[in-house]
Amino acid sequence: MSSTGKPSRGRLASEILLVLGLSLGASAVYSVVSIVNSATRAESIGSQTTSLNQSMSSRPTFDLIYQVLSVVFDLVPVLLVVFLVWRVARPHLAGLGVDFSRSGRDVLSGVALSLVIGIPGLGIYLGGRALDLTLNVVPAPLDTFWWTVPVLLLSAVRAALTEEVIVVGYLFNRLRLLGWRSWQIIVGTALLRGTYHLYQGVPAFVGNLLMGLLFGWLFARFGRLMPLVIAHFVIDAAVFVGYPLAASTFPALFGG
Repeated sequence: MSSTGKPSRGRLASEILLVLGLSLGASAVYSVVSIVNSATRAESIGSQTTSLNQSMSSRPTFDLIYQVLSVVFDLVPVLLVVFLVWRVARPHLAGLGVDFSRSGRDVLSGVALSLVIGIPGLGIYLGGRALDLTLNVVPAPLDTFWWTVPVLLLSAVRAALTEEVIVVGYLFNRLRLLGWRSWQIIVGTALLRGTYHLYQGVPAFVGNLLMGLLFGWLFARFGRLMPLVIAHFVIDAAVFVGYPLAASTFPALFGG
């Protein structure tokens, strides 16, 4: 702790590394290793597959237990971030850009933003598949168990909270304390977002980089996190639930 009562630069940097090491920083490292592995195989990247929301047990009851436990424990770093930036005075999560004062407007903004991001994102995926640069994403079937769709939606909540709270809310807060300028934070967080999606291929990196740049700019401009969380949830819910339907209906287009 510095003489001003604020965390020292060294302590802040260590805290950031620990948070990322427990969450999306680790995902980024694994993603880089994964794409190198895919790129050095004999078969082309486009002929390889990656799965979304894989089954974790052949026994339905234990698959459900494992799935729920996975979501719960993946959200622990989010709770850690909330703990680190919590303020005694209201709004408690102002450091993350969360105050719930305009919930209705945040929801509408989030849904609109999901359309702005989601439609071009689908185009980038299909373009990457056409160019043989993106792995074939195999979705979880929707009719496996009665709880499949609720768990997929829960997974969308996990992804939205983990990515936006940590990559945007937390990193903007901490990197500002380290003296980073807004454009540096926007670029840095966008690169991180793109990197932990790199396992799907370079087009996925580019698409998520662009998404990160837009989300970062919006947060720097308006300082509100909830529209980003809602937009991310809507996009992932559409991917997790809608993509399997589209893949089964148009297998030639989606490589189903």
